[in-house]
Parts: sequence; structure tokens; C-alpha cells
Amino acid sequence: MSTQRAGRKHDAASRTAAPNPVASGQPPADATADATADAEGPRGGQKVGDLLTSQGPDDLLKIGTVATRLGISERTLRYYEEVGLLAPHLRRPGGCRRYGTADVERVQRIRELQSLMGFNLEEIRRVVTAEDRLRALREQFHNSPDRDQERLLAEADEVLKDLRTQVESKIGALAAFLEELDARLRRHQQRRSAVGS
Repeated sequence: MSTQRAGRKHDAASRTAAPNPVASGQPPADATADATADAEGPRGGQKVGDLLTSQGPDDLLKIGTVATRLGISERTLRYYEEVGLLAPHLRRPGGCRRYGTADVERVQRIRELQSLMGFNLEEIRRVVTAEDRLRALREQFHNSPDRDQERLLAEADEVLKDLRTQVESKIGALAAFLEELDARLRRHQQRRSAVGS
């Protein structure tokens, strides 16, 4: 048996044995670990523009290249696809994925929302879906007659208000947690003072 056929057989066996994170509703372990690693972005200070300089089919990036340069695992990228957060720019016969600039930027946005805001994947889905809708509305606005622009602006306002509500809710939860920590610190200080008196 050739090395390539043996590798495919091993991969198939691994997929059969591994639990399905989507079915369980939980992200894979390395996806969770990736969320706290490389929070500052791609390794080596690389920017999206450094990853891709052209967008021809032969210039798109393989999954391993994107994973390495962004400092995450290939499994995490596949998981984002499984839960509907990411769609590769191109799929070649045999299932090989190819990623473009917009795909890389989307992954960076997902990571930012995870590490900076502490959003879970469902919250991230709502954010990126809203941002996708805002981009579509912006394109429609620039290509629409004046009579339709007011309606598009009103819809964009509603999307932005929903996003703001989501962020306010997260900030409120964090503020409550911070207040709880401060209260515990004050109690500890009082107990230390009582012990030392």
C-alpha cells in the first residue's frame, strides 16, 4: 500500500474514532485553546495583506498555510466551517480547501471577538452575520435610487442597534463580575485587619 493510501486510511480511522464536537455542541479542545493563544493576531506580526498578495485561483492559501500563519490549528478552521462561521473561498475536487483574503480576515475577526470580547461561538455567529448584512446593505445603498436609500439606512440602524445591545449586555455582565470581585477583596481586607488587630 502506498504512503498516500495509508495516510488516507489513517485519517479515515481517526475521523471515525474522534467524537463529533458539533453534535455535542462543544468546540474541539484545540479550538478552545487557540482562542487564548496569539490574541495579538498572526504570528511574526504578519498582516492579512502579507498573507495574500493576489487572488488568482492558484494564489489562494491552503488550510495548513492559513492555520500556521494565524497561529491556530487546521481542526479549528474546519470546526468554524462546520458551525457555519466560515466558508472557504474555493473547494477543489477531493475536498481540498483554499482561502482568500476575506476568509483570513474573517478568522481574525472571530479570534478577536473570542479573545477581546469573550464572546462564545453563538454570540460570534450573531455578530458576523450582522456585519455581513451591514456590508450587503452598504453595497445596495451605493447602487440604489434615492427613494430606497432611506429604507436601507433604517435597516442598517436596526442591525447596529441590535449589535450595540449585545455588546452592552456583555459589558454589563463583566461589570457585575468585576463588582463581585471588588466586594470579595474588600471582605478579605477587613478580615486581615481583624486578624492583625
